[in-house]
Amino acid sequence: MTAGQPGSFAAPNAPAPGKTEFPRAGPAPVPGLAQGPGTGSALPVLPALRGLLPRGGLARGSVVAVAEFGLLCLALAAAASADGAWCGIAGIPEAGVLAAAALGLDAGRILLVPDPGPSWPQVVASLLDGCELVLLRPPARVSAQVRHRLEATLRRGRGVLLVAGDWPGAQLRLRVASQRWTGLGDGHGRLQGCCAEITADGRGEAAMTRTRWLWLPGEDGGVAVADPADLPFDIDGEPPGTAPGLRVVSG
Repeated sequence: MTAGQPGSFAAPNAPAPGKTEFPRAGPAPVPGLAQGPGTGSALPVLPALRGLLPRGGLARGSVVAVAEFGLLCLALAAAASADGAWCGIAGIPEAGVLAAAALGLDAGRILLVPDPGPSWPQVVASLLDGCELVLLRPPARVSAQVRHRLEATLRRGRGVLLVAGDWPGAQLRLRVASQRWTGLGDGHGRLQGCCAEITADGRGEAAMTRTRWLWLPGEDGGVAVADPADLPFDIDGEPPGTAPGLRVVSG
């Protein structure tokens, strides 16, 4: 689902044109039914990511910043979406539904706003009012006034703002410190999987730095914990980001 203006952010079966209406985050529990993603103190994440997060999930009302957009951002949103949460993605035109769905996101619960335009703070505020997780890449450096206003909206809705880029004051920050690709032989072959070293730190309960090696993605396209002892290469033997098996040949 795509939209370019705030007025078009209506969920399926919206009651009237021109009126923005979302399913509310955090619905009241119904007696006798299992509680879904609208309750609890954290949104779920994939099992491979739990060790990076202080609560084993994404704390509601918090801002989580990832250094740049990539598979890690979508992986962080996958479990919450698969569990029934509505997710908004704003300012990231290359974030396609197929790529998101391949990681487990529910394509029917994704609101895509590839280019929110100059009124992007209002667009993001609307998404935060109705979605439990919003993935945002700000178009420019965010002023303190805009940050505070969006954080206030975030706290009211009890969702999570996942930022691809810098966000001063974010409760949790993650980045890909290094990565290695597998599948290449002596200068030939096909890339099969990427083993990435992920680091996480932040404020408060996230102050302690955590580091994990993950398949991001693995050969099956999924995300899994990588045991350094079982990797087909020496993680300390090559500079960050190089692909094993590639050599520089002079002449």
